[in-house]
Amino acid sequence: MIDITRTSPITNETICMEIEITQDQYDAWKSGVLIQDAMPDLSADDREYIMTGMTPEDWDKLNSD
Repeated sequence: MIDITRTSPITNETICMEIEITQDQYDAWKSGVLIQDAMPDLSADDREYIMTGMTPEDWDKLNSD
């Protein structure tokens, strides 16, 4: 499990989430492995957060405007 800090492009809020992945999985993604291959057990929401910093709440805000 590792802590991942991202800044939301929607709210500009910085959030730190504890994600159930290994450092090896994170490093594989950072080195170019597709995130769904590097972290196949993660939810789509967690993968989106890692890639973009967007949370489900951010998507709700985008869709409500």
